[in-house]
Amino acid sequence: MGEKVVAGPFDLSDRHRYRDKLRDCLTGLARLLEEKRFDRPRNLMGLEIELNLVDGGGQPRMMNAQVLERIASRDFQTELAMFNLEVNIAPHRLGERVFDRLAEELRTSLAYADRKAGELDAGIVMIGILPTLDRDDLVSSNLSDVDRYTLLNDQIVAARGEDFKLDIDGVERLVCTSRSIAPEAACTSVQLHLQVTPDRFADVWNAAQAVSAVQIAVGANAPFLFGHELWRESRPPLFEQSTDTRPPELQAQGVRPRTWFGERWIDSAYDLFEENLRYYPALLPICDDEDPLRVLDEGGTPKLSELVLHNGTIYRWNRPVYEVVDGVPHLRVENRVLPAGPTVIDVVANAAFYYGLVRALAEETRPVWTKLPFEAAAGNFEAACRYGIDARLRWPRRGRLGGVAEVDAVTLVRDELLPLAAAGLDAWGVEPADRDLYLGVVEERCRRRTNGARWQAETFHRGLEKGLSRDAALAAMTRRYRELMLTGEPVHGWPVGLPEPVPLGS
Repeated sequence: MGEKVVAGPFDLSDRHRYRDKLRDCLTGLARLLEEKRFDRPRNLMGLEIELNLVDGGGQPRMMNAQVLERIASRDFQTELAMFNLEVNIAPHRLGERVFDRLAEELRTSLAYADRKAGELDAGIVMIGILPTLDRDDLVSSNLSDVDRYTLLNDQIVAARGEDFKLDIDGVERLVCTSRSIAPEAACTSVQLHLQVTPDRFADVWNAAQAVSAVQIAVGANAPFLFGHELWRESRPPLFEQSTDTRPPELQAQGVRPRTWFGERWIDSAYDLFEENLRYYPALLPICDDEDPLRVLDEGGTPKLSELVLHNGTIYRWNRPVYEVVDGVPHLRVENRVLPAGPTVIDVVANAAFYYGLVRALAEETRPVWTKLPFEAAAGNFEAACRYGIDARLRWPRRGRLGGVAEVDAVTLVRDELLPLAAAGLDAWGVEPADRDLYLGVVEERCRRRTNGARWQAETFHRGLEKGLSRDAALAAMTRRYRELMLTGEPVHGWPVGLPEPVPLGS
């Protein structure tokens, strides 16, 4: 949804034409795949991080347009709400000291953006859900002043036909309603991109699906919403419910939600794009002038604009991406599982773990998805979101016994998946110093059973024990989080609790 979208009201002819164009685009994609027209592998990865703007008290600051004007960089852009920004890091070739370079670029970009935000009495926080958000912050009047967000909100609201209901039952239960998709803006994430060839796409996507749960278990960082302590990673249920175009009757009929883990392992990227057409009506039926089949007949490369736009309104946790660069089409897997933060080194460690693990699992002779039922992978994802680093997951047994067993997520990561991730990074050509540094961060989180979500929850409860109200404890925890985030030290080393106030005159 990053592209500029401008349109007026849609009528029936728009929707008929759009559906026809989507079918032509899908046929065009099938031809491109059959003719092997895609870019050769270049081991390219990319990264996007969604950010929050806060004031000195840790409260959301509704001023992304003004901050972006100060930043004045194409690397930064708006996100859904006025307290959101997004930073995009240029693609990097996987190998050598790529993660150190990535960390340095992120530190430089975020420090610059934070400095510019500071000129307007604002600051940047990388966190899965900003704990100080209130229901009054997440309303349609606080959506960014950008056509595509207004249009998307209007279409999702119209498709649903009634208020959105949020009902998340975790440590505590939150039940409320919203008249817009604005609560989605609370979800700030990291998106990891990996360019792949069509022949490797299914293996990489299946591997990414299989490891989504362990990504969440070690990286959870969103335990609070509207003053309630919910799941350790509350973004997925919040995102699903705040974009759900289905009234209860359609939910009861089994209609798929637009935010979706999926329901099967795949054999081709085509499978996912075909599902998009089969299951989901268009939200933004905006047609391009291109005739994709004629472009193909003439030897050109079609943009498949309708297919790309439609795909951008279906929120898979691992999404297929089609793009044309310098006249050549390519495919990417976009991993949307992880929350933002807590620090640059934590973000880069999560990325190293993901890229190494996906490479190793995708190249196994008997891959994990041939031994793990898809329903178990989906169940793992929910368990990891609920319980974070304390989750228990179902995973194929090693050795001759076979079958699937329940295992502690920390044990699975330390004993089996970190060695695989190390082997995967070796296969990418990543230098041992980079490999060991960043995978070591994940290992330490496991050893201490600590991630961002656990630090937030424990620090919040320490605030309550000191006699602070819930709102004051959340605000104090958020301020402390930002202080520690700015030090750059990984979250497993953060001291739990709030610092003692310094006596006056000392």
